[in-house]
Amino acid sequence: MAVSRDYLAFVLGQLHEAGAVASRRMFGGVGLYLGEVFFALIADDTLYLRVDEDSRGEYLARGMRAFRPYANRPQLSSRYFEVPADVLEDSSQLAAWARRALAAATRGP
Repeated sequence: MAVSRDYLAFVLGQLHEAGAVASRRMFGGVGLYLGEVFFALIADDTLYLRVDEDSRGEYLARGMRAFRPYANRPQLSSRYFEVPADVLEDSSQLAAWARRALAAATRGP
């Protein structure tokens, strides 16, 4: 679950419109926070955003994969989904998706 410095810097730069995103290294990956709310993670140079019942369908419709830290326990991975490349490359669109992820993280268990 390594995360390169360059990829982390790129993601943080792309998220600038979402607010003051803080990063914390954890378990070989990186957790992303807005305030004290954990809303995203990076693993293997892939950004995953928090989803809930309102947003999961859009990720699935676009063929995005769920974060799966444990292949034999997929139920633990359905709350974070890979961000589509076109969203990651468009900072305004990424900020909107990040705000939805923040809302999902705030609402859900």
